[in-house]
Amino acid sequence: VIAINGSPNKEGNTFHALTMVGNELIGNGIDFEILHVGHKMIHGCLGCGKCSINKDEKCVIQTDDLNKWIQQIKDADGIVLGSPVYYSGISGTMKSFLDRLFYVSGSNGNLLRHKVGATVAAVRRSGGSATFDSLNHYLTYSEMIIATSNYWNVIHGRVAGEVNKDDEGKQIMRVLGKNMTWLLKMKEATLSTIE
Repeated sequence: VIAINGSPNKEGNTFHALTMVGNELIGNGIDFEILHVGHKMIHGCLGCGKCSINKDEKCVIQTDDLNKWIQQIKDADGIVLGSPVYYSGISGTMKSFLDRLFYVSGSNGNLLRHKVGATVAAVRRSGGSATFDSLNHYLTYSEMIIATSNYWNVIHGRVAGEVNKDDEGKQIMRVLGKNMTWLLKMKEATLSTIE
Protein backbone atom coordinates (compact mmCIF):
# COMPACT_ATOMS: atom_id res chain seq x y z
CA VAL A 1 0.00 0.00 0.00
CA ILE A 2 1.25 3.45 -0.90
CA ALA A 3 0.02 6.39 1.15
CA ILE A 4 0.21 9.84 -0.41
CA ASN A 5 1.09 12.60 2.06
CA GLY A 6 -0.31 15.81 0.57
CA SER A 7 0.89 17.99 3.43
CA PRO A 8 3.86 20.35 2.98
CA ASN A 9 4.97 19.17 6.44
CA LYS A 10 6.74 15.81 6.10
CA GLU A 11 5.91 14.71 9.63
CA GLY A 12 2.85 16.82 10.36
CA ASN A 13 -0.59 15.59 11.37
CA THR A 14 -1.37 14.09 7.95
CA PHE A 15 1.77 11.96 8.26
CA HIS A 16 0.76 10.84 11.76
CA ALA A 17 -2.74 9.87 10.56
CA LEU A 18 -1.33 7.90 7.61
CA THR A 19 1.12 6.18 9.94
CA MET A 20 -1.73 5.06 12.20
CA VAL A 21 -3.45 3.43 9.23
CA GLY A 22 -0.13 2.00 8.06
CA ASN A 23 0.67 0.44 11.41
CA GLU A 24 -2.47 -1.70 11.15
CA LEU A 25 -1.48 -2.79 7.63
CA ILE A 26 2.11 -3.56 8.63
CA GLY A 27 0.88 -5.48 11.69
CA ASN A 28 -1.08 -7.70 9.30
CA GLY A 29 1.83 -8.40 6.96
CA ILE A 30 1.10 -5.76 4.32
CA ASP A 31 3.93 -3.60 3.02
CA PHE A 32 3.31 0.10 3.53
CA GLU A 33 5.15 3.23 2.46
CA ILE A 34 4.42 6.93 2.53
CA LEU A 35 5.10 9.00 -0.58
CA HIS A 36 5.52 12.64 0.45
CA VAL A 37 4.36 14.96 -2.35
CA GLY A 38 2.96 17.93 -0.43
CA HIS A 39 6.27 19.79 -0.29
CA LYS A 40 7.03 19.43 -4.01
CA MET A 41 6.42 21.91 -6.82
CA ILE A 42 3.70 20.07 -8.75
CA HIS A 43 2.15 21.74 -11.75
CA GLY A 44 -1.62 21.65 -12.12
CA CYS A 45 -3.29 19.77 -14.97
CA LEU A 46 -3.35 21.68 -18.26
CA GLY A 47 -6.39 19.83 -19.56
CA CYS A 48 -4.48 19.32 -22.81
CA GLY A 49 -5.64 15.72 -23.23
CA LYS A 50 -2.20 14.54 -24.43
CA CYS A 51 -2.26 11.61 -22.00
CA SER A 52 -5.44 10.43 -23.77
CA ILE A 53 -3.79 10.76 -27.17
CA ASN A 54 -0.34 9.36 -26.33
CA LYS A 55 -1.60 6.46 -24.17
CA ASP A 56 1.88 6.03 -22.65
CA GLU A 57 0.85 6.29 -18.97
CA LYS A 58 2.57 9.67 -18.77
CA CYS A 59 1.71 13.31 -18.36
CA VAL A 60 3.39 15.65 -20.85
CA ILE A 61 4.47 17.96 -18.01
CA GLN A 62 8.07 16.99 -17.22
CA THR A 63 8.91 19.50 -14.46
CA ASP A 64 8.10 17.16 -11.55
CA ASP A 65 8.21 13.46 -10.62
CA LEU A 66 4.58 12.63 -11.38
CA ASN A 67 5.42 10.13 -14.14
CA LYS A 68 7.70 8.19 -11.80
CA TRP A 69 5.02 8.25 -9.10
CA ILE A 70 2.35 7.01 -11.52
CA GLN A 71 4.33 3.80 -12.05
CA GLN A 72 4.88 3.32 -8.31
CA ILE A 73 1.18 3.79 -7.60
CA LYS A 74 0.12 1.63 -10.54
CA ASP A 75 2.10 -1.27 -9.05
CA ALA A 76 0.53 -0.91 -5.58
CA ASP A 77 -2.43 -2.99 -4.40
CA GLY A 78 -3.83 -0.15 -2.33
CA ILE A 79 -3.63 3.61 -1.99
CA VAL A 80 -4.35 5.95 0.92
CA LEU A 81 -4.77 9.63 0.07
CA GLY A 82 -4.00 12.00 2.94
CA SER A 83 -4.42 15.76 2.95
CA PRO A 84 -4.48 18.54 5.49
CA VAL A 85 -7.51 20.82 5.30
CA TYR A 86 -6.89 24.16 3.61
CA TYR A 87 -9.89 26.51 3.48
CA SER A 88 -12.24 23.52 3.88
CA GLY A 89 -10.58 21.66 1.01
CA ILE A 90 -7.66 19.65 -0.26
CA SER A 91 -4.24 21.33 -0.07
CA GLY A 92 -3.22 22.96 -3.37
CA THR A 93 -0.23 20.78 -4.17
CA MET A 94 -2.21 17.63 -3.40
CA LYS A 95 -5.04 18.78 -5.66
CA SER A 96 -2.62 19.36 -8.54
CA PHE A 97 -1.07 15.93 -7.94
CA LEU A 98 -4.44 14.16 -7.79
CA ASP A 99 -5.88 15.90 -10.86
CA ARG A 100 -2.96 14.81 -13.01
CA LEU A 101 -2.54 11.32 -11.51
CA PHE A 102 -6.18 10.41 -11.94
CA TYR A 103 -6.48 12.05 -15.38
CA VAL A 104 -3.51 10.03 -16.69
CA SER A 105 -4.85 6.88 -15.04
CA GLY A 106 -8.30 7.27 -16.54
CA SER A 107 -6.92 8.14 -19.96
CA ASN A 108 -4.78 5.01 -20.05
CA GLY A 109 -7.30 2.25 -19.39
CA ASN A 110 -8.02 3.23 -15.77
CA LEU A 111 -4.78 2.10 -14.11
CA LEU A 112 -6.34 2.31 -10.62
CA ARG A 113 -9.54 0.32 -11.26
CA HIS A 114 -10.29 -2.22 -8.49
CA LYS A 115 -7.39 -1.16 -6.29
CA VAL A 116 -8.31 -0.74 -2.62
CA GLY A 117 -8.38 2.94 -1.69
CA ALA A 118 -8.94 5.06 1.37
CA THR A 119 -8.74 8.75 2.26
CA VAL A 120 -7.75 10.67 5.37
CA ALA A 121 -8.15 14.35 6.26
CA ALA A 122 -6.18 16.05 9.03
CA VAL A 123 -7.87 19.20 10.28
CA ARG A 124 -7.41 21.80 12.98
CA ARG A 125 -11.09 22.59 13.48
CA SER A 126 -13.60 22.36 10.60
CA GLY A 127 -13.72 21.44 6.91
CA GLY A 128 -12.65 17.86 7.49
CA SER A 129 -15.77 16.20 6.10
CA ALA A 130 -15.71 18.40 2.97
CA THR A 131 -12.06 17.50 2.34
CA PHE A 132 -12.72 13.82 3.05
CA ASP A 133 -15.59 13.91 0.55
CA SER A 134 -13.48 15.66 -2.11
CA LEU A 135 -10.69 13.10 -1.76
CA ASN A 136 -13.21 10.28 -2.15
CA HIS A 137 -14.37 11.72 -5.49
CA TYR A 138 -11.07 10.58 -7.00
CA LEU A 139 -11.52 7.02 -5.75
CA THR A 140 -15.10 6.68 -6.95
CA TYR A 141 -14.26 8.17 -10.33
CA SER A 142 -11.62 5.48 -10.81
CA GLU A 143 -13.80 2.51 -9.81
CA MET A 144 -11.66 1.77 -6.77
CA ILE A 145 -12.79 -0.39 -3.86
CA ILE A 146 -13.16 2.01 -0.94
CA ALA A 147 -12.18 1.00 2.58
CA THR A 148 -14.22 2.69 5.27
CA SER A 149 -14.04 3.13 9.01
CA ASN A 150 -16.74 3.50 11.65
CA TYR A 151 -16.93 7.28 11.20
CA TRP A 152 -15.55 9.87 8.75
CA ASN A 153 -11.78 9.48 8.27
CA VAL A 154 -10.98 12.83 9.83
CA ILE A 155 -8.52 13.46 12.63
CA HIS A 156 -8.05 16.68 14.63
CA GLY A 157 -4.92 18.52 15.69
CA ARG A 158 -3.25 21.89 15.21
CA VAL A 159 0.50 21.49 15.71
CA ALA A 160 2.45 18.51 14.37
CA GLY A 161 1.70 15.39 16.39
CA GLU A 162 -1.31 16.83 18.18
CA VAL A 163 -3.55 14.30 16.38
CA ASN A 164 -2.04 11.73 18.75
CA LYS A 165 -4.25 13.28 21.46
CA ASP A 166 -7.44 12.75 19.41
CA ASP A 167 -8.55 9.40 20.85
CA GLU A 168 -11.59 9.07 18.62
CA GLY A 169 -9.57 10.05 15.55
CA LYS A 170 -6.89 7.47 16.39
CA GLN A 171 -9.54 4.79 16.78
CA ILE A 172 -11.02 5.74 13.38
CA MET A 173 -7.59 5.40 11.74
CA ARG A 174 -7.01 1.99 13.34
CA VAL A 175 -10.39 0.70 12.16
CA LEU A 176 -9.66 2.08 8.69
CA GLY A 177 -6.37 0.17 8.63
CA LYS A 178 -8.10 -3.04 9.75
CA ASN A 179 -10.86 -2.70 7.16
CA MET A 180 -8.36 -1.95 4.42
CA THR A 181 -6.39 -5.05 5.44
CA TRP A 182 -9.55 -7.15 5.23
CA LEU A 183 -10.40 -5.84 1.74
CA LEU A 184 -6.85 -6.41 0.47
CA LYS A 185 -6.79 -9.96 1.83
CA MET A 186 -10.26 -10.70 0.47
CA LYS A 187 -9.28 -9.38 -2.94
CA GLU A 188 -6.12 -11.51 -2.96
CA ALA A 189 -8.04 -14.64 -1.87
CA THR A 190 -10.62 -14.25 -4.64
CA LEU A 191 -8.40 -13.19 -7.54
CA SER A 192 -8.58 -16.59 -9.24
CA THR A 193 -12.39 -16.78 -8.99
CA ILE A 194 -13.41 -13.33 -10.27
CA GLU A 195 -12.60 -11.79 -13.63
